[in-house]
Amino acid sequence: MLDNFFKFKENGTDFKTEILAGITTFLAMAYILGVNPVILGDGGMPVTGVFFATAVASGVACIIMGLVAKYPVGLAPGMGLNALFTYTIILGMGNTWETALAAVFISSIIFLIITISGLREAILNAIPIDLKLGIGAAIGFFLAFLGLKGAGIIVDDPSTLVAMGSLMSAPALLALIGIIITLVLYVRKVPAAVFVGLVITAIIGVIFTALGFGAGDMLMPAVPAEFITTNFDLSLFAGFTKGFGQLFSNIPNLIMMLFSLVFVTFFDTTGTLMALGRQCGFIDEEGQAVGIENAFLADAVGGIVGAIFGTSTVTAYVESATGIGLGGKTGLTAVVTGILFILSIFFAPLVLGLFTSPVTCAALVIVGILMIGQLKEIEWDNLIVAASVFMTIVMMILTYSISLGIAWGFVVYAVASLATGKAKELGWAIWLMVIVFVIYLFFGL
Repeated sequence: MLDNFFKFKENGTDFKTEILAGITTFLAMAYILGVNPVILGDGGMPVTGVFFATAVASGVACIIMGLVAKYPVGLAPGMGLNALFTYTIILGMGNTWETALAAVFISSIIFLIITISGLREAILNAIPIDLKLGIGAAIGFFLAFLGLKGAGIIVDDPSTLVAMGSLMSAPALLALIGIIITLVLYVRKVPAAVFVGLVITAIIGVIFTALGFGAGDMLMPAVPAEFITTNFDLSLFAGFTKGFGQLFSNIPNLIMMLFSLVFVTFFDTTGTLMALGRQCGFIDEEGQAVGIENAFLADAVGGIVGAIFGTSTVTAYVESATGIGLGGKTGLTAVVTGILFILSIFFAPLVLGLFTSPVTCAALVIVGILMIGQLKEIEWDNLIVAASVFMTIVMMILTYSISLGIAWGFVVYAVASLATGKAKELGWAIWLMVIVFVIYLFFGL
């Protein structure tokens, strides 16, 4: 029955390979269970509730992907999107987490409509490819900055705004050790390197604490009183329904939030799914990924599920390439990954006690390194492109805002195009977005 549904023979795989691929994908993605509560917790959300929402939403989304699209792709709250959710929408714009979840819910519905209507291709063609790549890379830099800051390696300074913290403090030293370990594992192509690095770093942190180094520091990992729990925190479930009041009280603010969420989700998902589809061999004679629309559909539905349970936007994970590399080529890989995510809710105390900011720092830095790889594909000889990508990266980090970085990139791109007489090459969609961004930058919507 499974063979008939997932078509193992047709895809050149088998049941055992798919199971192993699903486990591998889960291990490669599992760091999000520790990272997401930390990032969303900065926005005032209960970490235990975020953990439950992350695990269940990821699990459900993966299963939907496996059964509907039959792609071997895992989904979870997106890295970068969770930063946008917390540090821009909540902390930067002054919204409550309920309002932010309501924005995620609506943006996911918009993304679903875009997918069903076929507007994806039109929007993709409107945005310059170099700007898309620059935004993805900028988010990578931003994630690394967040990780270093959270671990105390980078600290605030009244004279220089930022400075390097004491590397001999327990959190900073643990984070530095974690980065080195994870980087070595990744360079040596150890399977699930990020996850393995997190586990090793957490164990070292527990040893530090046991020896009295950093004991009592809230940032240091510690062995919890219990490893397994059946006391689940459901406080975030349907919390988005309480945010519609504030969400619609400021329409310009609403537009900016939805635009940022849809934009980042759209291009992050597009690039990831197309790349993974190509890796699986799901390519037709015209070079298009077969079944990609169903994968987009599953991804959009996953975002809605995430908002309902109480987490930032759920999206496809490039770490799925680990399972695909092991031979996973059908939806069973995604289903196995989803089941493991759901089972992880019973281990919340263990994960939250061990995966603190210094431990998760390495994951943020390594993922950031991977994301900046997009810069190699940018046309650096084109000054219009170089200027806009540079401003996107610099302003995203220095303003501590993903949407502001995107805004600066678009505006600089438009100004440089005007200066070189290439304004006519930009479509009306670009100019509409530029107008929105100019208003955003100068009037602080």
